[in-house]
Amino acid sequence: MQADLRLTKAQLGELMSAFFWVYAFVQVPIGWLAERYGAGRILASGLIVWACATLLLGISSAFPALIAFRMLLGLGESTGFPCVSKLLASAVPVESLGLANGIVGCAYTLGPAFGTYFGGLLMAQYGWRSAFLAFGALSLLWLIPWSRVSGPNGASEPRVLATQKDSTVPSLQRIVAEPSLWGTALGLFSSNYTFYFMLSWLPFYLVTARGYSTVEMAKLAGSAYVLTALSSLFAGWAIDRFIRRGGSANFIYKAIMAAAHGGAVLCMLGLAFGPHSLALPCIYLFQTLIGASSPGVYAIPQILGGAMAAGRWVGIQNSIGNLAGIIAPWLTGFIIDYSGQFTAAFVVAAAASLLGLIGWIWMLPNLALLDWNARSTVSV
Repeated sequence: MQADLRLTKAQLGELMSAFFWVYAFVQVPIGWLAERYGAGRILASGLIVWACATLLLGISSAFPALIAFRMLLGLGESTGFPCVSKLLASAVPVESLGLANGIVGCAYTLGPAFGTYFGGLLMAQYGWRSAFLAFGALSLLWLIPWSRVSGPNGASEPRVLATQKDSTVPSLQRIVAEPSLWGTALGLFSSNYTFYFMLSWLPFYLVTARGYSTVEMAKLAGSAYVLTALSSLFAGWAIDRFIRRGGSANFIYKAIMAAAHGGAVLCMLGLAFGPHSLALPCIYLFQTLIGASSPGVYAIPQILGGAMAAGRWVGIQNSIGNLAGIIAPWLTGFIIDYSGQFTAAFVVAAAASLLGLIGWIWMLPNLALLDWNARSTVSV
């Protein structure tokens, strides 16, 4: 795309970040819509918008049009996590949230694995437009199975767990006033900075900085994303097993977050200053760690907020956390244009990862459903 449309690296970074200009700022209203009108219907609507935007990207050439369709893509994808969190918080008990979120994490990281590998092969053979056209059209097929579980008699709007039925529906003002919300938001910002930095620039880094061909890049990056997916699934299973055997949810979720963010700092510094032989081990280790932390990213707010607040909580958390998606791609492009290399970009990513230790560990209380009933609230 960069060569065909003659984009600078800064423009490429701007194009990547345009998705998040909308994605980050509509999370709060999407969370409200999911709780008010049904998470299943809102999720399906978002997928339609997302798929159409992907198709339009495949036929666009003008830079302003590409920016506009990337923003539309962000609008469609914004429905994902608030809707899913509402559904899971309503139907899944704490001792099963790890695996449930691990399955979701596995799926949303298999997406980049599949897309990078097969998209890379498509682009090498037919050009970059083919990937957008193929994936946009294929994504619409998801509506067929989803319609079977989101209809009037379907299961996409589960009843609230018995343990949460008597919980007050907190107001938006009350949720915003909860300090632990800001801890999860800071933690997600930290997680997302390194995640989106690697997701956006890893293919470009492997080709331009490490000398891999497009096909080699597709295989390496795709395998790294598969590792993330498998790590997410295994971590979710292991977390639930630990809790069912009497372990503390507070301990296991925070321990994994601490290990993931501390390890990510080392991986980013290894990529910045390490030899060529260290690059792939650091990439694979980072992808493993980010996968292991993914169940906790949404299980933690689901535990704290419960069914009555999870949709709006995750909407606010995602709105702040995904500001990293605006900053990371653009800032990386600027740094590379200015310095001519990736070193400083990896150092910035390492520093951003340190913030997660503050958000996920220091700012969170003991992980348990917050007592919304103890405060006077007005439902919105």
